[in-house]
Amino acid sequence: MKRREKLSSRLGFILLSAGCAIGLGNVWKFPYVAGQYGGGVFLILYFIMLIFFGIPIMTMEFAIGRAAQKAPVRMYDDLEPKGTKWHIHGYVGLFGCILLMMYYPVVAGWIVRYFIMYLCGSLEGVVPDTAGAEFEAMLASPFINIFYTAIVVAISFAVCAMGLQKGLERITKYLMAALLLIMVVLAINSFTLEGSREGLKFFLFPDIDRAREIGFTRVIMGALNQAFFTLSVGVGSMAVFGSYIGRERSLFGESMSVTLLDTFVAVTAGLIMFPACFSYGIDVNTGPALLFITMPGVFSNMSCGRLWGALFFLFMAFAAFTTAFGVFEGIIANFMELTGFTRKKTCLICGIGMFILALPCALGFNVLSGITPFGEGTFILDLEDFIESNLILPTGALVYVCFCTAKIGWGWDSFIREANQGEGIKMPVWLKNYMKYFVPLLLILVIVFGIRDFLR
Repeated sequence: MKRREKLSSRLGFILLSAGCAIGLGNVWKFPYVAGQYGGGVFLILYFIMLIFFGIPIMTMEFAIGRAAQKAPVRMYDDLEPKGTKWHIHGYVGLFGCILLMMYYPVVAGWIVRYFIMYLCGSLEGVVPDTAGAEFEAMLASPFINIFYTAIVVAISFAVCAMGLQKGLERITKYLMAALLLIMVVLAINSFTLEGSREGLKFFLFPDIDRAREIGFTRVIMGALNQAFFTLSVGVGSMAVFGSYIGRERSLFGESMSVTLLDTFVAVTAGLIMFPACFSYGIDVNTGPALLFITMPGVFSNMSCGRLWGALFFLFMAFAAFTTAFGVFEGIIANFMELTGFTRKKTCLICGIGMFILALPCALGFNVLSGITPFGEGTFILDLEDFIESNLILPTGALVYVCFCTAKIGWGWDSFIREANQGEGIKMPVWLKNYMKYFVPLLLILVIVFGIRDFLR
């Protein structure tokens, strides 16, 4: 039997896991969602959701992967009781990874293009009106969307093909170090802008009246949904990384380390964007347009705006690639389990396949713009993101929780024994009933409210 690849260090595991979680969910989606849900109150609730729900569920996903030492499509085989069907979720998780990568490289490609444009100076002096026109022109071009999607897919699979330690782990370490450094520089620059205090106040200090106006239930559910999306739990990527490590460290403490790093990046992204937007009187409640339309307008008003714009989109590109590497590794690991192919052969086949599967999203804004899944103004990307964010991720988290707590699953005793092996912070045993009854109920509510809000 072929020996399973392993990560070379604990730091590599933490950075790789955090890198998978740190992506557009942090640096793009988190700031605009925080803006839509009122800033400070949302931020506090987001922290609470990470502590009480995100960390325990991530621990469960790590534990299943480490116990099985297999990718999700095979990890249930030795853990599930005979005659049960938990293993079906392994294939659902693989589908979730594939679905995410059917639209994620497209958006990542937009970021790469914006970085190159700032580097070349073609976005220098752009104002909000022309920034919108520039973004629309990019969406309308099939060639631009396909070309930059191909770049993201090719780079991601090339890194994974280099091997777990020599490629994925090593390069992710460099990207994460550069990402964190650039973020700190950008945040310091935002703090120095005139009027930045109001942006910091909006983001960091709770405004109960603003939250009441939005609706407390919506803010709570928005924070919970974002917590699951930003940690990438539910599709098996974290289980794959769990299968690459030994039992020297307890998993609850490792989950806390990953979540802390993930949260630092998300909050720092907000500290970059909100002060800058308030300084120049630009609305932070602009939704997805915050990144590609609003921020270029901000940089046009800054001294050395071309430099800050290039650094900003370089940091965004690094964040996007760390997630692409991690999720693609999950897909590769699953297919290697299913086929027995070598890593390089699997990367070549999966790379070609993922590029083809990403084409509908890349063409959804131009050639296939007539396909409007949720009515006028919606695109193929909206359908794919809805299925991923509102259905697959929370449902996957629900399956992991039930599998680790139910007698007809792996069971609490088996889970807690695996999770608490090694040095480090242990998961409290008394959380059993909380995880068995309360967390599944809340996850069901997340799914129901997510569907309801999206279809309103």
